[in-house]
Amino acid sequence: MNPAKFWAVFTIGVVAGAAVALLYAPQAGEKTRKQVRRRLEDAGDYVKDTADTISDRANKAYKVSKGAVEDAFDTASSVYDAAAKRVQQIV
Repeated sequence: MNPAKFWAVFTIGVVAGAAVALLYAPQAGEKTRKQVRRRLEDAGDYVKDTADTISDRANKAYKVSKGAVEDAFDTASSVYDAAAKRVQQIV
């Protein structure tokens, strides 16, 4: 199971377990609804923050990868140009 799928299933399980626990808790319904609402808002904030973090890391990885590919291409072009000059000198 890939990590993203694992964390998605884990998060769904945590939310479901918390909802069941709150619904069966011995307290007033209004208080329970406030708790559920607050925790859902907190979960939404957590998911948004996590998505932002993942997006930032993906962008950094993309930039690093792009730089590495550009460097490799430049190096390959330099080697090709040098080889072409040598061949021209020989011929």
